[in-house]
Amino acid sequence: MKLSTKGRYGVRAMFDLALHYGEGTTPLRSIAERQNISEHYLEQLIAVLRKSGLVNSVRGAHGGYLLAKEPPEITIGDIIRALEGPIAPSDCVAEDVEKDCENIEECITRLIWKQLQESINEVLDSISLEDLRQEAINAKQKDGHHGYLYHI
Repeated sequence: MKLSTKGRYGVRAMFDLALHYGEGTTPLRSIAERQNISEHYLEQLIAVLRKSGLVNSVRGAHGGYLLAKEPPEITIGDIIRALEGPIAPSDCVAEDVEKDCENIEECITRLIWKQLQESINEVLDSISLEDLRQEAINAKQKDGHHGYLYHI
C-alpha cells in the first residue's frame, strides 16, 4: 500500500500551517514555496481540506489559510482520510464494499487485512500536527536547522 502525493503533500501543507499556527493566515504561495509543492496542486488539496473542516480560508489582501482547529486536535489520520478516502489495504475491508462481499463470513485472509487496516488507522490517529510541530521545534533547537521540510 502506498499513499499518493495527495496524502503526502497534504500532510506537509498541514504541517506547515501547524508550524505557523497562531501567527495569522498563511498565503498559499508561502506554503508551496517552503514545502516545494506546486501552487496549483496545493490549491486543489487545500480545497478538499477546507471542505473537510480542517482548514479555514480568509479572503483579501492579508488573506490566506489557517488551521480550523488547534494542532493537537488534528491527526494525520484526519488529513489522510480527507484526501485519500478511507484506509483499506483490501477491497473486502473498505467501508463501502464490505457489505457486497459474498465470502465475508468464510474468508480467513480478511482477518489479516482487517488487522492491518486497524493498525494503520491506530498509528495515523495517534500522531497529531502538534506532535510533528514539537518534533520540528526540538530538531531546530538541537541542531540549529530550520527543520521545515518534513517528508512522509
